[in-house]
Amino acid sequence: MTNKLVHFKAEFFKALANPLRIRILDELRERELTVSEIRERLGVEFPHISQQLMVLKSKNLVVPRKQGNNTFYSCSDPTIFELLDITKKIFNNHLVDVQTTLQEL
Repeated sequence: MTNKLVHFKAEFFKALANPLRIRILDELRERELTVSEIRERLGVEFPHISQQLMVLKSKNLVVPRKQGNNTFYSCSDPTIFELLDITKKIFNNHLVDVQTTLQEL
């Protein structure tokens, strides 16, 4: 594996290392949204949403589109959602393992 690829992977996972950023990406699955729409859906204050969108933007995970006074955000690569779905499967597998262990006790 090349150093560039390893560095890209590390930076990519750093960008996903915040629960609010993951929640924002999940909200962008179906369509692009404005900051206000994301705030309403997540119930988080504007400065927090804006700050996390800037991180996602700096890592090229979201792209802005200006229309009038609004900025719409969308996910730059839908493959990200596949990764989030796989992560959910891994989480569910861990829960099954925990349940099995608890039942054995």
